[in-house]
Amino acid sequence: MPIQKSHDPKATPAPPHTREAKPERKPWKKKTPVEVVLEQAEKLKAEIAEAEEEIKAKRRQLQKFEEARKIFETS
Repeated sequence: MPIQKSHDPKATPAPPHTREAKPERKPWKKKTPVEVVLEQAEKLKAEIAEAEEEIKAKRRQLQKFEEARKIFETS
Protein backbone atom coordinates (compact mmCIF):
# COMPACT_ATOMS: atom_id res chain seq x y z
CA MET A 1 0.00 0.00 0.00
CA PRO A 2 1.54 3.39 -0.99
CA ILE A 3 2.36 5.92 1.67
CA GLN A 4 0.15 8.99 1.68
CA LYS A 5 2.10 12.24 1.32
CA SER A 6 0.89 15.32 3.07
CA HIS A 7 0.17 18.28 0.83
CA ASP A 8 0.41 20.82 3.62
CA PRO A 9 2.72 23.68 2.38
CA LYS A 10 3.75 24.50 5.96
CA ALA A 11 5.12 21.00 6.47
CA THR A 12 7.66 21.18 3.63
CA PRO A 13 10.58 23.62 3.74
CA ALA A 14 10.80 26.24 1.02
CA PRO A 15 13.30 25.66 -1.81
CA PRO A 16 16.72 27.26 -1.17
CA HIS A 17 16.32 29.87 -3.90
CA THR A 18 13.21 31.37 -2.27
CA ARG A 19 14.54 31.44 1.30
CA GLU A 20 17.33 33.94 0.75
CA ALA A 21 16.88 37.40 -0.66
CA LYS A 22 19.21 37.83 -3.63
CA PRO A 23 20.32 41.17 -4.98
CA GLU A 24 18.66 42.16 -8.21
CA ARG A 25 20.53 41.14 -11.32
CA LYS A 26 21.32 43.70 -13.94
CA PRO A 27 18.94 43.61 -16.89
CA TRP A 28 20.23 41.64 -19.85
CA LYS A 29 21.47 43.87 -22.64
CA LYS A 30 21.50 42.29 -26.07
CA LYS A 31 24.81 42.80 -27.85
CA THR A 32 25.09 43.69 -31.48
CA PRO A 33 27.11 41.40 -33.77
CA VAL A 34 29.84 44.03 -33.88
CA GLU A 35 30.08 44.09 -30.07
CA VAL A 36 30.26 40.30 -29.98
CA VAL A 37 33.09 40.19 -32.52
CA LEU A 38 35.03 42.95 -30.75
CA GLU A 39 34.63 41.19 -27.40
CA GLN A 40 35.86 37.91 -28.89
CA ALA A 41 38.86 39.71 -30.42
CA GLU A 42 39.75 41.19 -27.03
CA LYS A 43 39.49 37.76 -25.39
CA LEU A 44 41.79 36.27 -28.03
CA LYS A 45 44.32 39.07 -27.56
CA ALA A 46 44.33 38.41 -23.82
CA GLU A 47 44.78 34.65 -24.37
CA ILE A 48 47.64 35.28 -26.82
CA ALA A 49 49.36 37.64 -24.38
CA GLU A 50 49.06 35.06 -21.62
CA ALA A 51 50.43 32.30 -23.87
CA GLU A 52 53.36 34.51 -24.91
CA GLU A 53 54.22 35.11 -21.24
CA GLU A 54 54.20 31.36 -20.63
CA ILE A 55 56.45 30.80 -23.65
CA LYS A 56 58.89 33.47 -22.41
CA ALA A 57 59.07 31.78 -19.01
CA LYS A 58 59.68 28.39 -20.62
CA ARG A 59 62.42 29.84 -22.84
CA ARG A 60 64.16 31.32 -19.77
CA GLN A 61 63.95 27.94 -18.05
CA LEU A 62 65.30 26.19 -21.16
CA GLN A 63 68.18 28.65 -21.32
CA LYS A 64 69.10 27.84 -17.71
CA PHE A 65 69.01 24.11 -18.48
CA GLU A 66 71.20 24.63 -21.55
CA GLU A 67 73.73 26.54 -19.44
CA ALA A 68 73.68 23.74 -16.86
CA ARG A 69 74.18 21.17 -19.62
CA LYS A 70 77.23 23.06 -20.89
CA ILE A 71 78.67 23.08 -17.38
CA PHE A 72 78.18 19.31 -17.06
CA GLU A 73 79.69 18.65 -20.49
CA THR A 74 82.85 20.61 -19.72
CA SER A 75 83.37 18.73 -16.42
